[in-house]
Amino acid sequence: MVSTAPYGAWRSPIGAALAASRDGRPEYVGAVGQEVWWTEPRPEEGGRRALVRLGADGSRDSVLPVPWNVRSRVIEYGGQPWAGAARSEGGPLLVFTHFADQRLYVHEPDAPGGPSPRPLTPVSEVGDGLRWVDPWIHLGRGEVWCVMEEFTGEGPSDVRRAVVAVPLDGSAAEDRTAIRELSDDRHRFVTGPRLAPDGRRAAWIAWDHPRMPWEGSELKVAEVAADGTFGEARTVLGGPGESIAQTEWGPDGSLLAASDRSGWWNLLRLRIGAEGAPAESVRISELCPRQEEFADALWKIGHRWFAPLSSGLIAVLHGRGATALGILDPETGDLHDVPGRWTEWAPALATLDTRVVGIAASPHSGYEVVELDTATGHPRVIGAGHRDLVDPAYYPEPRARTFTGPGGREVHTHIYPPRNPEHRAPEGELPPYVVWAHGGPTNHAPMVLDLEIAYFTSRGIGVAEVNYGGSTGFGREYRERLREQWGVVDVEDCAAVAEALAREGTADPARLAIRGGSAGGWTTAVSLCTTDLYACGTIIYPILDLTDWAEGGTHDFESRYLESLVGPSAEHADRYRDRSPVHRADRLGVPFLLLQGLDDVICPPVQCERFLAELAGRDVPHAYLTFEGEGHGFRKAETMIRALEAELSLYAQVFGVTVPDVPLLRLTE
Repeated sequence: MVSTAPYGAWRSPIGAALAASRDGRPEYVGAVGQEVWWTEPRPEEGGRRALVRLGADGSRDSVLPVPWNVRSRVIEYGGQPWAGAARSEGGPLLVFTHFADQRLYVHEPDAPGGPSPRPLTPVSEVGDGLRWVDPWIHLGRGEVWCVMEEFTGEGPSDVRRAVVAVPLDGSAAEDRTAIRELSDDRHRFVTGPRLAPDGRRAAWIAWDHPRMPWEGSELKVAEVAADGTFGEARTVLGGPGESIAQTEWGPDGSLLAASDRSGWWNLLRLRIGAEGAPAESVRISELCPRQEEFADALWKIGHRWFAPLSSGLIAVLHGRGATALGILDPETGDLHDVPGRWTEWAPALATLDTRVVGIAASPHSGYEVVELDTATGHPRVIGAGHRDLVDPAYYPEPRARTFTGPGGREVHTHIYPPRNPEHRAPEGELPPYVVWAHGGPTNHAPMVLDLEIAYFTSRGIGVAEVNYGGSTGFGREYRERLREQWGVVDVEDCAAVAEALAREGTADPARLAIRGGSAGGWTTAVSLCTTDLYACGTIIYPILDLTDWAEGGTHDFESRYLESLVGPSAEHADRYRDRSPVHRADRLGVPFLLLQGLDDVICPPVQCERFLAELAGRDVPHAYLTFEGEGHGFRKAETMIRALEAELSLYAQVFGVTVPDVPLLRLTE
């Protein structure tokens, strides 16, 4: 029976605990012989990342028990944390980074007696130590090649990175000098090297401050000598105004790369002349030129948007906004998409024989591991399969919309209206809506089933996810709208969506809210301090003080990011101050919730503390919740439950509805 109840007060079977149990997604899929392995979140196990193994016989188990946590901290966002290799005897060999100490370990999961993983790299007491990411095992050389991040001092930017070779025999476990550096440290950032099929060349991507990898990066190639040393590296593609997101060798020895030189990340094939040949000897051809993205922003080292098959075909992720998995014939340019319900694919692809494995979701299903057999054209779910733990009638039915922002610019948005089969609202009542501003900001919000969103929509609170100017997925011109305009364009675009929803009668103009984490927390805080549009907001591990952030207040990777987002600080000191919420707190007059992990080195708690100090003595209802053991992004089940329930309680109090099944959030003034 359908009952009448105010929006925001509907009862729902989607509780905070259920939403927390489905937080995160499988990542870093890979092939080990005829097996498929990937990492999965374990919120109930302290937020660790488990490594799951799917055997050729269909058996499935966790490769490593608690407390092993397969996750890297290189550039703080991490990246590919493991590699596996099949062996003719003894079973597979695994190399992985353990989150707790960031050491590289080797493990033989099939060895008699179940031995524990053995360390391959030493511990460093300097700064944040030694870290490793994007490993590739070379059994014939007895080495694993990867990226090393080495701190040289106590400051967040006292760090160097290089492509290195770590011996598999454990001789470097206590001896840093046994680690062989393959590249120099001329470049601030590098990805892991890819070895050509004939073993004679290696390729990787490099970039330097002040550019981020999506602004300008270089594709490097070096000859590999018989002893495994690298010759002089040369740039074969890229530069200050061209982003190279990924590179791989094709089975024919050509080099494949995703470049945005056309304004869109498209696939290129490079045929490279001999060592010492002039630059013009590199022949470049476009494989499938389209105004679509075949890659995205390289936030994590080792992301894969395309993967060559042994047949010469290439598995590719592509699209405009949403993504599809396709099979590309590089000789003809023909591209055929995989059938199925999936509308969003994560940047994780692996190939084995004729099969392609990826991670995909849809508006009605969470991320699951999907295998496509290119010989038959049939996809199937092989891991982390979606299960409806509640009736799907409680899920939102989202739709993609394009709104008009200032100056007539397009603003791409996903609208999630309230939906609950047991309730309807009183006649004439309009629902409250919360604008979600994604992090990044050079990132995008995918339109997939998210139980955090369903937690609100099933209670009668709508959600509008805004891919504001600066977001990825719509070409370089769209993402460069934010250049020197962070805190302006993102705020205006979110406001344009909220105002349009109110104007058209979709949302209650008196009950609009905004929320976001990280860069989205910045957009939320600036919006609350500069507009009178929102009744309240939720600010999650935010950036609040640009000057502090630019002067050593964050990690190395993003320490110069503001030069493109805001402008060089030496030339625009007033802009850094005037846009920062910490200096606009006097304009904040609505209730808010502030959520912060105490171990966050990207957006440290000190930013929140300064912001709250500026509010002292003012009658602004608010709550500040901190969480020990949490960094940038909450991973523990108990943290996510507390955060979600607090957020719902804030909205209930401000929107004037009663929500009896969540603890009351005490707001102080």
